[in-house]
Amino acid sequence: MRWQFVASIIGILLVFLGLSMVAPLLVSLYYQDPSRDCFIRSIGITMLAGLVLIILSRKQSRDDYINQKEGMTTVALAWTAIGIFGALPFYFCPEFTNFTDAFFESVSGFTTTGSSVMTNIEGTTKSLLFWRSLIQWLGGMGIIVLSLAILPFLGVGGIQLYKAEVPSPVPDKLTPRLSDSAKILWVLYAVITLVEIIFLLGGGMSLFESTCHAFTTMPTGGFSPKNASIAHYNSAYFDYVIAIFMILAGINFSLHYQLLRGETLAFWKDTECRFFLGLTLGITLLVTWDIYGSVYTSFKEAFRFASFQVTSIITTTGFATADYEKFPGLSQVLLFIAMFIGASAGSTGGGMKCARIIVCFKYCYRELFKIIHPRSIRHVKINNMVIPDEVLRSIMGFLALYIALFILSSILLACMGVDMMTSFGAVAACIGNIGPGFGTVGPTENFAHLPVMGKWLLAWCMLLGRLEIYTVIILFVPEFWKK
Repeated sequence: MRWQFVASIIGILLVFLGLSMVAPLLVSLYYQDPSRDCFIRSIGITMLAGLVLIILSRKQSRDDYINQKEGMTTVALAWTAIGIFGALPFYFCPEFTNFTDAFFESVSGFTTTGSSVMTNIEGTTKSLLFWRSLIQWLGGMGIIVLSLAILPFLGVGGIQLYKAEVPSPVPDKLTPRLSDSAKILWVLYAVITLVEIIFLLGGGMSLFESTCHAFTTMPTGGFSPKNASIAHYNSAYFDYVIAIFMILAGINFSLHYQLLRGETLAFWKDTECRFFLGLTLGITLLVTWDIYGSVYTSFKEAFRFASFQVTSIITTTGFATADYEKFPGLSQVLLFIAMFIGASAGSTGGGMKCARIIVCFKYCYRELFKIIHPRSIRHVKINNMVIPDEVLRSIMGFLALYIALFILSSILLACMGVDMMTSFGAVAACIGNIGPGFGTVGPTENFAHLPVMGKWLLAWCMLLGRLEIYTVIILFVPEFWKK
């Protein structure tokens, strides 16, 4: 393990993070709010820490090869460091009274979870709200992926960083050059974000609020500058516009790239995309049927609120236009299940990912088929491609770890005095990077009342979910550190 090499990469990322704090500083200067000093101090500390790490590791040779151990260690430590230093603007501002809450809000932002401890969002300075949105936008596509477009110019490359960061069972490069793939992803990401801002402006939303909401829609983050989230506007136009962009964010970004290159049936040809869209539509229709008459007297309203809530949950965005805890039992169960399924692999969404669910179903069917025909040879395929056995094992292991960690974390949270429904809902929301959960952390509440250790546990769950379990858990396996 080349620790100086790992430190140099983390140092570079911290410098980038410090530079990104200039944007909310400019917002603070524009609106003349009192958060200016908070950002000046944060920029200084973050940049200094990054430069120190770079200077201390300057003697380490930088080649283009990063092995798997270094890649996973770098990603895990980098996201932890980013969460810590990203918390500084929150910590230095009076809205936050302790570092635990600041760290929770920071990690929730960078991991695009959207769970919050803020009780008076609209009473917060605009610069801090902008920072809150910006960190979700940066975390959505991944600061590590962004760095892949820059690090080659600094003598640092690494497919292992990409494999550890990109939320996909089988990460594929869009182009032979890794840095070019990262650039394409970020250009797509930025362009779609800009288009959403334009649509929101067209509906009458202010430039500041349009930017904040677009910055948290595309990363499927869910932070809003309004206490009531999207429900604040009570606008069908905003509901449908944001729902459409949440769906776009939940689709594998490589398919957007294919579509722009002229492959008009890119979405339809992809098995996972068809499953994701079909599942979203199916659950929407079931929830609409369930709440029509019992919650809403108009079918039009029932479909509007059902489609938004289902899309928000299954893409793990976490915006809210209604309190789904007041929905009938069937709707709540369907939404709870959607929390685990999540969006497509290669998207900015969280959860288990639709690709893994499809593979799991096909794997189970293959095992049943082999019981009937023990001598048969049957492969598991997706998009007409055979899934290698090592990938199958990885996916099955991931799903098992995901459920095991969900159960263990729920038990630990319950041991801290949190009721069962809240424990299950909070852990499901955090490990799936969703935002609101069930119980006392539902769409109309927040996480501020949870015990201190509970917040640290849930922050850990957010990192587990964002980095796809393995990248973090592997660091605690003794064999990982043996030569």
